[in-house]
This record gives sequence, C-alpha cells and structure tokens, in this order.
Amino acid sequence: MTVVETSTEALLEFRGVEAHYGPVQALRSIDIRISKGEIVSLIGANGAGKTTLLSTIFGAPRASRGEILHRGEDIAKLPTNRVAARGIALVPEGRQIYADMTVEENLMMGTTAIGMSGYEDDRAAMFDLFPRLKERRNQIAGTMSGGEQQMLAIGRAMMARPELILFDEPSLGLAPLIVKRIFEVLAEIASMGKTIFLVEQNAHHALRLSNRAYVMVNGRIHMSGESASLLDNEDVRKAYLGLH
Repeated sequence: MTVVETSTEALLEFRGVEAHYGPVQALRSIDIRISKGEIVSLIGANGAGKTTLLSTIFGAPRASRGEILHRGEDIAKLPTNRVAARGIALVPEGRQIYADMTVEENLMMGTTAIGMSGYEDDRAAMFDLFPRLKERRNQIAGTMSGGEQQMLAIGRAMMARPELILFDEPSLGLAPLIVKRIFEVLAEIASMGKTIFLVEQNAHHALRLSNRAYVMVNGRIHMSGESASLLDNEDVRKAYLGLH
C-alpha cells in the first residue's frame, strides 16, 4: 500500500536517506514526507531502524546518502544546535531528562535553542498541560515515576516552542493508563497547531492517533498509507496489532 501525497509543501522530508553504523547499513533509501499540521507515525519492530531515522535529523549518525529537507532546505549536515533552532524538537526514547536537576530546571534547559524571554508564559502553559509537573516543580526529576518523567520530557521539548516535534517511543515502559494519558496529551499538542512525527512500537495507539503512517522493516519503508487503512490491513494487524 502506498500513500497518495498531496501537493502541500513538506515541512520535513526524507529523500533517499541511507545511514550506517560503521560498515553496517541501518537505513536504506528512506522516503518520508510530513506536511505542516500532520501527525505522521512510523511503526515497526524493535531494531527496524526507527530511532536511527530520527537521529539522522540531528546528525547522530549522519545520513551517508540522500537529503533531509526542512522547508525545502537540506539540513542533513547541519550541527545539532542549528537544527533545534529551526523549530525542531525531540522527545527522546527513554526520556533522557536531567535526573539530578529539579523539574523546573529541566524546563529551563528546554529553552536553550530560543532563550529565556518567554520562559514564564511557556512554563505556565506546561503547568496547565501537566498539572503534576507544577505540583513537583521543585522535586529532583530522577525521583519521579516513569510517567511523570515522560511528561517532563515532553514539557521540556515544548519549552523550545517547536513547530515540529519528534516523539521516539513515548509509551515505552509505561503502564497502560499512563500510555492512554500520554497519547491524549499528544492529541492536545497537535490541536495547538504542532506537527508531530511519532515513532512508536505501540502500533494500535500510533495508528489511531496519526493521519498517515509508514511501516519500517529492516531499515526500509515496507508500506505506507492513511492510518485508518493500515489499521484494517491484514499484514499490519497480524504483525503489529496481534490480531488475525
């Protein structure tokens, strides 16, 4: 199944992207297109190359071939700080918060790309989105639960006022009720006008949230389409949804 692309200008686009870890090829001729305002998901088994694809945006690893276009400009060779300054933020796999800092200090770190001028307003917005973070604003982040840390990782990324947010396995290791809340938050963030590229093993939640999706197998895009159609696709149901 192949998605039919519209003529809308892509906000982020991968064209023929390949990447290697030493002699091992991790990505093979990846073509993905994300338009402004979309939620696009990338699903696949562990080790398929999903995290590597996100990492190429920030140069770790660098794409060994192809282009990564942001608003039509190739950013594949840009330093990480310049990519972030373009309004692209990452919520990384495993959260990677600053465990020895407080919640509020973590939020401050999220402003690195844009400066502190809007910090008070943005912090208030994050506390509205995540009331638990307001309750724990002075708590050392590493002492919080996994769900609270995931909320903090999302809040930290939002503090950079990104136009495009990349989410890498936001449900990983979380209890089902917390996963449900995290995906509700992603929908709320999308309603704010943010564009979301979601990498996720939980195919059911990802496909229910996103507009379009790509399926990655062994470093290649195996299929793509409207998310609702992929939810009904027999191969996807068997491989990723546990349904027959």
